Amino acid sequence: MIKNIYNKYKEIINYLIFGTLTTLIALTIYYVLTFTVLNSDNAIELQVANIISWTGGFIFAYITNRKFVFNSKNNRLKELFLFFLSRISTLLLDMLIMFIFVTLLKYNDSIFKLISQVIVIISNYILSKLIVFKKQ
Repeated sequence: MIKNIYNKYKEIINYLIFGTLTTLIALTIYYVLTFTVLNSDNAIELQVANIISWTGGFIFAYITNRKFVFNSKNNRLKELFLFFLSRISTLLLDMLIMFIFVTLLKYNDSIFKLISQVIVIISNYILSKLIVFKKQ
């Protein structure tokens, strides 16, 4: 029964698993940076931490999404380019959320980083499914 459910929803389940791992990697990088060497109260350092954590998540996500989630056999270079563009768009969304809620409105950066990640994960799945790894 569990195997049938897994097979039926394999793509979504794998995306949730690897999306969670990607998020954990990105958040770990972000929190290590902001708790040690970068100051989240400084708008530039906040965004530097955001970009570095995004880069770590990006690398892990591309490899796992291609191999384990979407089982892609598409052209790697084209796919990597589309993946990069889609992830840049959600990075900009993440940066905008952090800028508005943390820098401008002075809300807690840890809370809004988590909220932002939920929005980004959903957006990333939609873009990956419909654009990046679509079956050709």
